[in-house]
Amino acid sequence: MTEFNPVSVTKLASIYFDGQVTSRKITFTDGSTKTLGIMMPGEYTFATVEKELMEIQQGSVAVLMPDSDTWQNYKAGQAFEVMANSSFKIKVHELADYCCSYLND
Repeated sequence: MTEFNPVSVTKLASIYFDGQVTSRKITFTDGSTKTLGIMMPGEYTFATVEKELMEIQQGSVAVLMPDSDTWQNYKAGQAFEVMANSSFKIKVHELADYCCSYLND
């Protein structure tokens, strides 16, 4: 899917890590949400509340999941899931464009 219809977009961006990561929230008519964002090269730790599906649209990253000591590589066209109420580390190798879906199981 290359576009979402119909949606509303939150104008104010969420800005993290001194501007190195930004995102904007989109809301669908059924109330579900996603965020679309950019991550600059660097290493970051994110905490989750809901289960998340992170789709890498462009760029490449390595992810360290909770309770793992092995980094997994992801590039454009690939995705990974993160459990609710956890955290994960991500190393952004080159500017990464991402879409994060919040999965309410």
